[in-house]
Amino acid sequence: MRTWFRWVVLVVFASLSLTSVAFAVDEQTTAAKKQPTYPSKKTSAAKIKTLKALAAIPAAKPHRILIQVDQNDPAVMNLALNNATNLIDYYRAKHVDIKVDLVTYGPGLHMLRDDTSPVKDRIKQLKDYAFPSAVQFSACNNTKENMEKKEGKPITLVSEAVIVPAGVVHLTELQEKGWTYLRP
Repeated sequence: MRTWFRWVVLVVFASLSLTSVAFAVDEQTTAAKKQPTYPSKKTSAAKIKTLKALAAIPAAKPHRILIQVDQNDPAVMNLALNNATNLIDYYRAKHVDIKVDLVTYGPGLHMLRDDTSPVKDRIKQLKDYAFPSAVQFSACNNTKENMEKKEGKPITLVSEAVIVPAGVVHLTELQEKGWTYLRP
């Protein structure tokens, strides 16, 4: 949807530019008939003004949201999933795609553990529901390795989980890239 919107904006601005150029060419032709020895200064000023106006239009800021889950509390996990669903619904109604990344670490990793997650059915539903927007479920590898050491067995994550080296580093780096941070 975002690509389609960009194309529409590009066509509109191209049309405006062509219209300005057409007026400028008409003005230049009229000026050339009056004074054929040099181009009109107004034409150059009009072109520059149009180009400056086009360059001043800001690009649409993409909506990218991080949601932190660091507690082994079903209420917090459900609230995080509700927040993600509400964001998707809101922007879907505006025909805007968004990216949501639910980042789990510490006790919050239980949200993405296949054996202990109280919300694994909701995770699959949200992943399917979000399209064409994107939802990622990031699992902290540091936490996973520490849990495996403590429990003495490998830990399996839900299939929707993506392992990141460190949850807090992932949160920090994406915030530095302009992602919006939420903590339910």
